[in-house]
Amino acid sequence: MKILVTGATGKLGSIVVDTLLQTVPAEHLAVSVRNPEKAEGLRARGVDVRHGDFDRPETLDKAFAGVDRLLIISTDGDNDTRIRQHKAAVEAAKRANVGFIAYTSLGHADTSPLFLAPVHRATEEAIRQTGIPYSFLRNNWYLENEIGTIEAVLKGAPWLTSAGSGKVGWAARRDYAQAAAAVLVGDGHENSIYELSGKPLTQEELASILARVLGREVPVQQVDDDTYAKIMAEAGVPEPVLPILVGIQSAIREGALEIESNDFEKLLGRPITPLEEVLREIVSQAQS
Repeated sequence: MKILVTGATGKLGSIVVDTLLQTVPAEHLAVSVRNPEKAEGLRARGVDVRHGDFDRPETLDKAFAGVDRLLIISTDGDNDTRIRQHKAAVEAAKRANVGFIAYTSLGHADTSPLFLAPVHRATEEAIRQTGIPYSFLRNNWYLENEIGTIEAVLKGAPWLTSAGSGKVGWAARRDYAQAAAAVLVGDGHENSIYELSGKPLTQEELASILARVLGREVPVQQVDDDTYAKIMAEAGVPEPVLPILVGIQSAIREGALEIESNDFEKLLGRPITPLEEVLREIVSQAQS
């Protein structure tokens, strides 16, 4: 059996590959990357490194050849670019007669108001239309997405948010990666949807966990979206990024990431990594 992971040199993909290598012989594992030079470390470990660029579909036919189980990790960029790239990958998987596709999607992708959701709705539908068995890994929110806010708190700023009482199912990136690896090597995941979410918490609840880690109070500053954007701009956030950050806060406020699910436990065979443990690691790295 040949398993292939796209985006394997990225933050999520690299953890997926490391996890797979704990149980899968390296010769059964392949990766598809835009820049093979960045994957020389994997090649040295015996992994089949292939050149695959979602912007050059002709490279994907060779990259996906002979693959039994494929993990498509969603790309970065604007929505139109991502939809085009993802469809190119899905079409290449069909041409290559891939036997199974796992895809890193978004929590409640079919109904989510989050501005990122159209990408995942379109990709899920494209995968369904191939007729290839699939698993949609609907990831909630990486705790690591909050590193910028955590670093600001470490410098004395309050926890800034315009999300109100909206809740988020935060979890560590490694838990999402390990869940994906479990699907790739496990049985019975055909045509499945997993809502991968930690226990939904408010911004205040997450800040209180960080306060325990720091041993001091972490005040939360709740503002409206315009004020949030103004403060972020003053902090140096580039103008094009501001609508994205505000859109995330707004969607959280609307309940887009308040998802109750035990699918993580089903796939991992354990509870998710405690957020306090992950926050300690983030703080330690930021202070080192």
